[in-house]
Amino acid sequence: MAKNKKKVAKGSNNKNGKNGVYVVAVIVVAVGLIGGYALSSFRSHSVAKVDYASVDPSSLRGGETRPVLSPANFVGQTARVYRIAQEIPEVLDSMYCYCQCERNIGHKSLLSCYTGDHASYCDICQNQALRTYELYKKGMSIVDIRKTIDREFGG
Repeated sequence: MAKNKKKVAKGSNNKNGKNGVYVVAVIVVAVGLIGGYALSSFRSHSVAKVDYASVDPSSLRGGETRPVLSPANFVGQTARVYRIAQEIPEVLDSMYCYCQCERNIGHKSLLSCYTGDHASYCDICQNQALRTYELYKKGMSIVDIRKTIDREFGG
């Protein structure tokens, strides 16, 4: 009867796989710390902090100057949100975009999403524009719209 013995290379410090467990534990802790930092960083940037009591509406503008793409390039709801962007560009330029495109692709405001095709495939941009338009049609001021959008989309 042959005995199955595991051979451990000389000089190896592997005591029943304990080194592997330590390596895995270190990796798990590192990933947890990095993930926690990234999540806290994301959350701190995702909510635009504005003192609404004394804000000048023009100070909310992102400064987007490029034209909105034609709604004729799209169909359905996508065409509708591009029409909204053409109708109320100054309002959308006053909204922080909660898909994080400012950080990730250099957009200036929600309006920036409509100067290219980004908004055509981003539900956050579309939903945020639809909600902004709804509030605008109710007669809300840009400051009050921004306050509502920040509360509803900023978590």
